[in-house]
Order: sequence, then structure tokens, then C-alpha cells
Amino acid sequence: MESFNGALAAFNNGLWLYLVIPVLAALCLWFTVRSGVVQLRLLPDMFRSIVEKPDGTPGHRPVSPFKAFAISAAARIGTGNIVGVATAIALGGPGAVFWMWVMGLVVGSASFVESTLAQLYKVRDGKIFRGGPAYYMERGLGKRWMGLLFAVVIIVTFSFVFNSVQANTISGALGTSAEQLFGATPSWLAPVTGAALVVLVGVIIFGGLHRIASTAQMLVPLMVVLYMLLGLLVIALNLDKVPDVLGTIVGSAVGVREFAAAGVGTAISQGVRRGMFSNEAGLGSAPNAAATASVSHPVKQGLVQTLGVYIDTLLVCSVTAFIVLVSAPTYGENAGPTMTQEALQSSLGTWSLHVLTAILLLLAFTSVLGNYYYGEANIAFLTRRPEALTAFRVVFLVIAFLGSIGSVQVVWTLADTTMAVMALVNLAAIAPLSGVAFRLMRDYTAQRKQGLDPRFTRDRLPGVTGIACWEPERERERVNA
Repeated sequence: MESFNGALAAFNNGLWLYLVIPVLAALCLWFTVRSGVVQLRLLPDMFRSIVEKPDGTPGHRPVSPFKAFAISAAARIGTGNIVGVATAIALGGPGAVFWMWVMGLVVGSASFVESTLAQLYKVRDGKIFRGGPAYYMERGLGKRWMGLLFAVVIIVTFSFVFNSVQANTISGALGTSAEQLFGATPSWLAPVTGAALVVLVGVIIFGGLHRIASTAQMLVPLMVVLYMLLGLLVIALNLDKVPDVLGTIVGSAVGVREFAAAGVGTAISQGVRRGMFSNEAGLGSAPNAAATASVSHPVKQGLVQTLGVYIDTLLVCSVTAFIVLVSAPTYGENAGPTMTQEALQSSLGTWSLHVLTAILLLLAFTSVLGNYYYGEANIAFLTRRPEALTAFRVVFLVIAFLGSIGSVQVVWTLADTTMAVMALVNLAAIAPLSGVAFRLMRDYTAQRKQGLDPRFTRDRLPGVTGIACWEPERERERVNA
């Protein structure tokens, strides 16, 4: 197993460094230029859109822009922000943080494009909307086979692989606290944790999209605020070290010594990989949540999801980076998973370890819910049979239990592989469809300049086919009559 993991890790390094990162960076720079830096230019509109009320239609149970954001944030803001960032620093050095920031700003353009497209090409499923990359691959590109491929890969990546990672994190965090309190981790703790997780998650996911969205809306702000307060306390106690930490981050990212030692490549690779695992921009996951929102214009939810990238990378990930780096950590392959815990303990004392355990539980639990919904949306794309969704839910819960009691090292490595495949398939779709997203953006900004609250109907995009929703008002009244 160790040799398999080593071979898979080597394959991942080559795949990311020589294919995924160049493709992602090139496309995001192109999107940034073509959109006039939409990810920064329309920042005020992002805050305006996230608090808007849902744009309801007869016979539809609307999901608000914030609830849709909360579903994606539930999956985004998870162990990648704590364990993943620490691992990036352990393997790539402090410079990995700099490249995480750079890519967080640049990949916002990809997040805007993919989530705007998900809104445009969403479909009605009873009283809710569904959509995502699989849907815009079929309806926008006319390539159902591509949508089928993506649907299978995202189910494996999020609902199976990432699900087991998050379940293992919950079990591991409780085990660490138990060991600190009692001197040893009870053998029964992992299976009991797994069983409790199955019950709690089962109650929520069998309640449908609205129960998932409501739970995410309640828990996501709580866990972000708790973690930010903990991080700000660490920074306040180490204010004198902050300038040195910033200098180390920048120097390690672009320094002459790092270039000579080929360390910059590792820093870039780790920064982008862990950043993408965390913020998911360009990956094709967040659009599944974005499509559920009821908004008056597709661009509005594209902007909301772009804001999510900034909250994830520039706020939450940065807090982890400063927590770790002010403690002058030891770098190395085995340091990553425990880095944040040890750093907190050295700054605040043993009590902080248990607070971090509680935060990890919230982060991982909400991530499990977000990961589940991504799978559900794509199961609906693969088949409309109700028994298939029931079977998927059962398998999802079984994997959550197994993840709680198993080893996660190979799973983390496998997550890198499946995430790379997901990204490549999604980027191959949004590249040719980006022109449609930019037409929508121009329509949105033109209405804003006229002092209007932008509204969209599909007749405003002549020549674009495959749009199932967004009917003109008269047509919508006829459909609902």
C-alpha cells in the first residue's frame, strides 16, 4: 500500500504541475482579461447580490442566493482550510501561501464563469432547481457524454473520496482531544463517532435540499466566525511576528535561493493544489449549488460564488497560514496534518486544541452535507429513478462510517487525482462556453448603468439554445396557467 501511495503521489505531482496548473492559470488569465477583471470590478455587486431575497416563481420553493452560497461554502470551507493549508506549508514552504493568494484572486474569474453558466442552464426538478457542469455540458455544448463523465467523476470525488476524508477528520479530531484529556484514545471512539455521524447526516439528507440549505445557512457563518476569532487571537498575541511572517511568505515564493533550489515549483504546486481543494474555483463543484438559487439574473449568483472564493482563500485560509507560521513550524511530509493543532497549542495553550476540535467538527460536518448535495445533483442528471437516489444515500452513509474508522493517507492522495480529472473536464467545458457568460455579464452591467435591478429572460440571448428556464413573462404565465 505504501508503494502504491508513493507512485500515485508522484503521478499527481506531474499531473498538477505540468497539466492542471498551466491550463487553469492560462484560462483564468484569459477570463480575467476578457471580463475586464470581473472578480474585482464588480466586488460591490457581490455583497449586494448575496443579501437579495429569492426571485420566486409560482409552484416553486425558492432557495435564496445566500442559502445557495451556504451549500457551496459548506463544502468549500472544510478541512482543506485547516489540514490542507498546513499540508501545503509543510510540503511547499511558506511560499505556498503566496501562490494560494495569487491564484485565489485569479481563479475568481473561473468561479464567475462556471456559476453563471450553471444558473443559465439550470432545469426545474419539481419545486426546486438543479444544475451544474453536467447540465451545461449537455445543454450548452450538446455533449451529454461529457456531462455523464463529469457526473460520475464528481460523485466519486466529492460524495465518496472527500466524504471519507471529512469523516476521518471528525474521528481524528475527537481522537486527538481524547488523547489529550485521557492519555489515550478509546478503541470504541471511532466506530461510535462514525455511527453518530451516519445518524445526524441521514436525518438531514433524507429531508431534501431545503433541509440541507437551512442547516448550512445556520452552521457556516457560526464556524467561520469561531475560527476567525481564534485566528485573530493568535495574531494579536504575536503581532510582533506578523511582519516577519509576511516577509517569509513573499520571500519563499519568489526568492533567488528558492529558485536555485527548485523550491518555487513545489511552492506553486502545493499552493495551487491546496488552494483549489479549498476554494474549488474552476473545479466544477460550486456550480451545482449555485444553480439551486432563485435569482433575477444568472450573473448575480456568479458574483455571489466568486465572493465565496475570497472568503475561503483570502480570509479563512490566511488565518490558518498565520496560525501556523507564527509558531516557527518544522516542515516535512509528516508535519502537515498536526501542524495547525501544534501551532495553536504553542500560542494559546491546551484549551485551544479542544476549541479547534469543535471547529473541525463543524467544518467537516457541513462539508459532508455539501459533498452529499453535489452527488445528489449529479445522480439526478444520470437517472430520474427514485430508487437510485435512495441507494446513493445509503452508500454515502456507509462510506462516511468507513471513513471514520479507516486510514486516510491513500484517500488524500486519491483525492488529488480525481480532483485533477474533474478540473480538466470542467475547464474543457467552460472555455468554449465562456463567451455566453460574458454576454450575460454585459447584459447585467448595461442594466445596472440604466439604474435598473438586472432581470434576465432567455430572449435577451438570441441564438443561444438549450436554456430550459428563464422564460419571458408572458410565456412563464402560460406555462404556469
